[in-house]
Amino acid sequence: MTALHADVVICTYSLARWNLLVQSVESVLAQRIAPQRLIIVVDHNQQLLQRCRQEWAGGRPDSPVEIVVVANQFAGRLGSARNTALLYARADIVAFLDDDAEAAADWLERLLAVYATHPGAAAVGGAPRPNYGAPRPSWFPPDCDWVFGCHYRSLPDRLAPVRHLIGANMSVRRDAVLAVGGFHADDHDDMDLSHRIAHTYGLAAVCYEPRADVRHYVAPERLTWSYFWRRCFYVNRSKVGAFADMGEAGNIGAELRFCVSVVLGLGPALAAALSGRPERLVQALVAVAGVVLAGCGHVAGRVQLACGRRAEILTTGLSAADVESARIAVPVGDDA
Repeated sequence: MTALHADVVICTYSLARWNLLVQSVESVLAQRIAPQRLIIVVDHNQQLLQRCRQEWAGGRPDSPVEIVVVANQFAGRLGSARNTALLYARADIVAFLDDDAEAAADWLERLLAVYATHPGAAAVGGAPRPNYGAPRPSWFPPDCDWVFGCHYRSLPDRLAPVRHLIGANMSVRRDAVLAVGGFHADDHDDMDLSHRIAHTYGLAAVCYEPRADVRHYVAPERLTWSYFWRRCFYVNRSKVGAFADMGEAGNIGAELRFCVSVVLGLGPALAAALSGRPERLVQALVAVAGVVLAGCGHVAGRVQLACGRRAEILTTGLSAADVESARIAVPVGDDA
């Protein structure tokens, strides 16, 4: 079997996250199986772009990894930045790592192993594990770690198909992502990609490998009630438009199953509270509150969609010309 190769993409947008970005880049360069390319895409920040080019453009003498630093070529944000990266990716697999996530040394190796042993896999994600910037509140439910983009309790604890990958730690076959036109959403780019891949290649084509670890930084402001309720409401409000944009590829089955699992968790939490662990019941009640907030967000999103007032979350995706350019491996733009 021919060995698979990967390019890694890190998208970044703020100098305030520079130290985290440096850790992310260093973790990629320290992989046991090195990527062919590390593509750093800077999202509409000229000062950050210049600093990244000074630091990394061209690569480092002590590493075999070619490093390409480019500006986001499209008008959007994260989804369009990842589309920019696809224009420069050349390997079989394209892996995406957030600029505030630090990959374990075997991260890429474990992702590639799934593709090697499961030829039907078209997209594979790993588990972002929280790296807290402040103590985790005792009330915060493990079911809701999705709020800050991390592995949460109802996700599989072993390799299995899933509906949604987590954007901080995911990968996709380059041919497959080009076949679906790249990323079509900025706010829900990971969910959008997962659904489009599953619709095109089958539900078993999107896999979750929790042993492919990264440490995803959780800023102190994300460990507050204010952040929690806003994420539960506003994320689910905007999801309505995202699912509508997917057409037949969209499916809210995963969301509904999550809601059911949270409600069913009330019984064990009550039993735990009666046996001397009241924090379990508090967490379960907060998780239920999150589900209620998500439901309210969904209703608000439906109303917003019906009235044509929803916020724009689309990127244009890749044009046919962009896809063709990427397929024939012709560099687009200037990466100097």
